[in-house]
Amino acid sequence: MIAVDRFNGGSKVMTLAGAVGVLGLVLTVVGFFTAPQPALFSYLLAFTYWLGISVASIIMVAIFHTAKVKWTTILRRSMETMGSSVVLFVPLVLPIVFGAKHIFPWVDPAAWVFPGTEGLKYTEVELHHLHHKHPYLNLTFFYIRQAIYFGTWIFVAWRLRGWSTEQDTSGALDLTVKLRRFSPGALPFLALTITFAGFDWLMTLTPLWQSTIFGVYYFAGSFLAAFCVLTIATVNAQGKDEYGTLVTTAHYHNLGKLMLAFTAFWAYIAFSQFLLIWIANLPEEAGWFKLRIEGAWRPLSIALFLMGFVLPFFTLLSRNLKLKPRLLAIVAVYLLVMHAVDMYWLIWPAYSPQGPSFHWTILTAFVGVGGLAVAGAIFLARGRYSLPVKDPYISESLRYVQP
Repeated sequence: MIAVDRFNGGSKVMTLAGAVGVLGLVLTVVGFFTAPQPALFSYLLAFTYWLGISVASIIMVAIFHTAKVKWTTILRRSMETMGSSVVLFVPLVLPIVFGAKHIFPWVDPAAWVFPGTEGLKYTEVELHHLHHKHPYLNLTFFYIRQAIYFGTWIFVAWRLRGWSTEQDTSGALDLTVKLRRFSPGALPFLALTITFAGFDWLMTLTPLWQSTIFGVYYFAGSFLAAFCVLTIATVNAQGKDEYGTLVTTAHYHNLGKLMLAFTAFWAYIAFSQFLLIWIANLPEEAGWFKLRIEGAWRPLSIALFLMGFVLPFFTLLSRNLKLKPRLLAIVAVYLLVMHAVDMYWLIWPAYSPQGPSFHWTILTAFVGVGGLAVAGAIFLARGRYSLPVKDPYISESLRYVQP
């Protein structure tokens, strides 16, 4: 067993994050009563950003158990806590559920007026096409899907974390066997639910447009962001009974390589989606990209490519940087900012097709949801060991060196 006690720190950060979160959400509610549509678009951006990180963390844990990875053992408790915080998003999804008519055209397509236009509405032909999607795009089935998504995520996250924390006390080896048997079976359900959640929350903002790869794009960005949050948490977990003091440069090097890999994967998925739609050149598909690569949105699209892929990709190629935790954490913060820009690029053109714009609720919603997510994660971490102290592979993880 590792000579650390249960983690009971972080109370000041938890209180501050919770207070900021509550204040941010209260201000967002005020924004909703003054301008409901931009406030809900802002809230959708914040919600999908932070929830994506939580769900990606669940998938990370399941993948590492499936692959029987040992070096990540020391990092696993943080991933489990990030994933288990998905339960906090159940009440946070309610504004999207009950405010759907303000952001999703398919709720009442005949009455929908496109934001940023002078009363532009769907044509009869477009309404006919939307009618064919009604069996999927209707509020009743939308509510059912939300229940399925969160039920799956919560069950898997808490099952993985529950067995892991139980092992801290019992040290039973059969719990490791359970984790490694359960994870492969859970992965297909996790993949499908985050894919369809991406469809529901993001792609149906433009319900006549579709891309089968869109869910993977959302997942790729969220996965990269989850590794960034894990890196930042590890670098700062240097206090009493915190696991960061036991993490070596070899672990940081691997985290940096994973950040590099998923920076490339995100760009690969983005390019694949663009290339397929560009080659097909179908009117019902090309419009989504036309809006973003022409006119006022074009500079942001170029900046996202250069600053979201080119710059971090070549920066993370440096081996020396990946061996310096503080510098790696700075890159992680930068990538989290770029992920926020990416989510803005996905969502905001549906509200402001005439070009990039800013509404103050973007900031209040972002810090509101983020503050509560951080506070909730710290609350879940308190009273538990910050690493799996009786995992049979913890010693190998502590001794890990680059092969």
